[in-house]
Amino acid sequence: MTITSHFSRRRFLGSMLGLAGSTAAPFALNLAAMGQAAAQSADDYKALVCLFMAGGNDTFNTVLATDTPSWSEYLRLRNTGGNDSIHLPGVGETGGVLPIVPATAQAGRSFALHPSLAPVKDLFDGGRAAIVANVGTLIQPVTLAQYKAGNVALPPKLFSHNDQQSTWQSGLPEGASVGWGGRLGDLLGTGNANATFTAISAASNALFLSGRQVRQFQVGQAGAVPIRNIGGSGYLFGTTQGETALRDIISTAGDDMMEQEHVATVQRAISSQSVLSGAMLAAGAGGVPNPPPYVNPNTGASSVNQLAVQLQTVARIIGGRGALGAKRQVFYVTLGSFDTHDRQKELHGDLMARLAHALAYFDATLATLQGADVRPQVTTFTASDFGRTFSSNGDGTDHGWGAHHFVVGGAVKGRDIYGAFPVTGLGHALDVGSGALLPTTSVDQYGATLAKWFGVADSQLADVFPNIGNFSQRDLGFMTAT
Repeated sequence: MTITSHFSRRRFLGSMLGLAGSTAAPFALNLAAMGQAAAQSADDYKALVCLFMAGGNDTFNTVLATDTPSWSEYLRLRNTGGNDSIHLPGVGETGGVLPIVPATAQAGRSFALHPSLAPVKDLFDGGRAAIVANVGTLIQPVTLAQYKAGNVALPPKLFSHNDQQSTWQSGLPEGASVGWGGRLGDLLGTGNANATFTAISAASNALFLSGRQVRQFQVGQAGAVPIRNIGGSGYLFGTTQGETALRDIISTAGDDMMEQEHVATVQRAISSQSVLSGAMLAAGAGGVPNPPPYVNPNTGASSVNQLAVQLQTVARIIGGRGALGAKRQVFYVTLGSFDTHDRQKELHGDLMARLAHALAYFDATLATLQGADVRPQVTTFTASDFGRTFSSNGDGTDHGWGAHHFVVGGAVKGRDIYGAFPVTGLGHALDVGSGALLPTTSVDQYGATLAKWFGVADSQLADVFPNIGNFSQRDLGFMTAT
């Protein structure tokens, strides 16, 4: 049997650096120390944080057109009456939507944000947040006539949660194994002293972070997830001898390839936990401040916002970038329950409050991280399965397609809306049914703009976004030049 290997110099370097996470901790720490000196001298660290709103965010109640024709249609179609209505209070009404004034005017249009997004409005007005209009999964530009005729390539299984999550995160339908965040790590992670910490999820396993060479690294609120009874996480049988014996057992492999791979994975986990726990900042006093309680707008009750906790973990790792020798990192956090078929007005209001609270906390934390403002080096962007329908089902909305998204950070050209904001209503040139939007900006274009800021050369974009060549505009302009 002949095995053909297409092993480039970049892949070789990435694999060699990746070994730092699978060998003994001292070697990894030495590499990290060397990387720390390099990072401090070059000071060219950058991080991308993908904030995935799982379930399909209702974009029509997130960013709203409030000019008279738009608002009239909004009220007509979304005010279904009684407690089941999904419309929001309007301009001039008590507790109304929050007006924003984009730097670039769109003729005859005015805009506002959901009432629960006051902290995001502050970020927008302060120039650290932008809105990208009507983004969605596309293979190539599509008109409504082409969509209806079915004579143009479309992403498979539109309106399906699993497939559209996969297409958003990888550019491919469900079953894909590599995401575009991971592909960014493949290209730029070789600049990190330890490739193990290139792609990090503070939530669940994410297709977005899976690379061809880069393995995503999952962390919890306490940091790296330890192997039970190893590394001070509770000695086996209460003795150091018990831990030593356990290490010997799980670190010994025979001739079986699966056994060897398992042992390699275990050793990498032990080493990585040791390195990361020694590098990341502490939570709370003397480290990264704990998020303040968030207030549910429906009940007035205060509680912990788990999205903010995820972002605290991200900030703690960013604070340890020098010790990790990290130059480029991609992170993933998530907020769920956006599949608002029922009780949308109540549930979506709470989700918007959680989103805004977490983004504001992260912005404030990065502004003074270790006494420095690292916001210009960190960009957070939202993503979701899809938008939702404009028309109501009486108590919520159904699966849609295009949606508006937020980009937040010190390198963002904020206080603006990028892309033409669609008509409000039904039966217009972008309505594929029930007001679901035909996207005018592709995920590839959205991601490519972020990737160029991150350091990906224009000639490399097709390695990360396979459909980018089908679009004439590769840079949407919402990021500052690298």
